[in-house]
Amino acid sequence: MPKRAGKRRTPEKIRQEKEALYAEIDGGLLSIGQATRRMRKIVGLTQTEYAEKVLKIYPRVLMEIERDRGNPTLETLEKIARPFGLKVGFVTKASHLPGAEE
Repeated sequence: MPKRAGKRRTPEKIRQEKEALYAEIDGGLLSIGQATRRMRKIVGLTQTEYAEKVLKIYPRVLMEIERDRGNPTLETLEKIARPFGLKVGFVTKASHLPGAEE
């Protein structure tokens, strides 16, 4: 499938997309699959390009993760997180933070 012509984004627009992604991840609003797909879309690559050239994983693995069907290893999750400066780890649910109502 050819890339769409005329979809050029400015560095400022890409920065805004990344900031929105980080905010939604921090807020627990995205699944791993949704976040992974957004990361790929931000860099403007197909699943095959992103899997092979950036993540160094099989395209089929990426496709399953993006569909929230995959069962990625910790190593694969780290490969997905790395290009966006993210780390894999434990997070506290918002309801368990001090001052949050339960």
